[in-house]
Amino acid sequence: MSPKRGDRAAPPPAADEWDIRFANGEAAKGWEQLGAQAASNTRTAWITMRTDPAPATRTDRHHRLKGELARGTHRGETMDRWQIEVTAGGRIWYLLDVDRRTVWIDRASTGHPKATDR
Repeated sequence: MSPKRGDRAAPPPAADEWDIRFANGEAAKGWEQLGAQAASNTRTAWITMRTDPAPATRTDRHHRLKGELARGTHRGETMDRWQIEVTAGGRIWYLLDVDRRTVWIDRASTGHPKATDR
C-alpha cells in the first residue's frame, strides 16, 4: 500500500527524534519516486530530517527557503519551510512543527521546483 496524506514516513521516531509525516498525497507519491530514483540520498535526507531538520549551519543543499516560500501552512498553522536537495533536480520541502516535533513533508519531487526559479 502506498503512503498517503497524514501517514508517517517510515518507522516511529525514537525519543529524541522528529516524527516525519506527509502533508499531502502528492508529497507521499513524490517521496516514493525519489526513493526509487535515489535511494541512498533519500535515506540520508530522512535521517537528517529525523535528527536535525533545522541545522544551525545551513548549506546550499539544506536550508530554509526564502521569500514567500519561507513559510507554509498545514492544518491552519503557519510554519517555517525548509528544503533538502536530494539530487541535482530532486527536492524535499518540509514544514517544521516545532511544538509537536513533527516534520511535515509538503513536497517531494524528482524534478526541480519551478517556484524557486523566480
